[in-house]
Amino acid sequence: MFNPSFRVFDLHGHLPYPTSFMTHNEIVDPFNKERSERMRLAWDFPDPKSDTADSSKPLIERWVDELDRYGIGGINFLTAWDNDDLSRQISKYPDRFTGFAHHSIETPDAAEELQRAVDELGLRGYKLFGPMVQIPFHDPSLRPVWRFLAERRLPVLIHFGLLGHTGGIVQHLNINPLSIFNVAREYPTIPFVIPHFGAGYFQELLHLCWGCPNIYVDTSGSNQWMRWTPYELTLESLFRKTYELIGPERIVFGTDSGSFPRGFVYRYLQDQVRVCRELRFREEEIEGIFGNNARKLLGLLEPQRNLTASV
Repeated sequence: MFNPSFRVFDLHGHLPYPTSFMTHNEIVDPFNKERSERMRLAWDFPDPKSDTADSSKPLIERWVDELDRYGIGGINFLTAWDNDDLSRQISKYPDRFTGFAHHSIETPDAAEELQRAVDELGLRGYKLFGPMVQIPFHDPSLRPVWRFLAERRLPVLIHFGLLGHTGGIVQHLNINPLSIFNVAREYPTIPFVIPHFGAGYFQELLHLCWGCPNIYVDTSGSNQWMRWTPYELTLESLFRKTYELIGPERIVFGTDSGSFPRGFVYRYLQDQVRVCRELRFREEEIEGIFGNNARKLLGLLEPQRNLTASV
């Protein structure tokens, strides 16, 4: 799908992390099981019970094998059990993995923990779930966090929109991407990354991008929420409309890959590359979207160039 010199970098992956936003009961759980099986069959995902890999092999080693299997250059993990756990795992392969801090922004020492995660643990940004933050993002108590991020020009990836699936969150103070508008406008040196094209709030995300040039759009996931909007959307229209408004430089590829045996969701990469090529994006734009834009955000080495162009 790419020139031989280029390697994909995935901004949006997950190591196992604790979840507290899902409701479980005798109605929701069977419905979710049926929904998950439908999705597995529709997307040709492996059966979770079919994971025959050596369970004694460390998880991060399995991820190295997974990246090699698909020729992926690297992946940025947004979660683990905590910041220390994430740092411990990715530090074994610093040329393949990066990670974000992901502790609560509402704790009194949130700014101090973020500085520790960056300066001592080597993490390169901050991950938040909007619908899990119980106060407005522009609340004065959060200013120390925003100031630190602004001074360091570190990226912040915030999940807005639908969170989880059946039993998840569909209504909340901070579910709309526009809830970060005041902060994004006040701190223009913070790159804010909004994943999944807004996860149900695409129009609001475009409005936010229109008003704030420090907003980036993450393409990750199946983006099935497109089916549940009152207006018709396709993966092609998501890319086209986003490209028309903000250009290719602020679009970053992700998969939302996490658990095994599914591993790296190569299907998402294939679908997204196909759309970009059918829309006739230039090669350097495609390489930006599928790796180099993320590398710039994370402060990695010089972004890879299309070496074949000069041969």
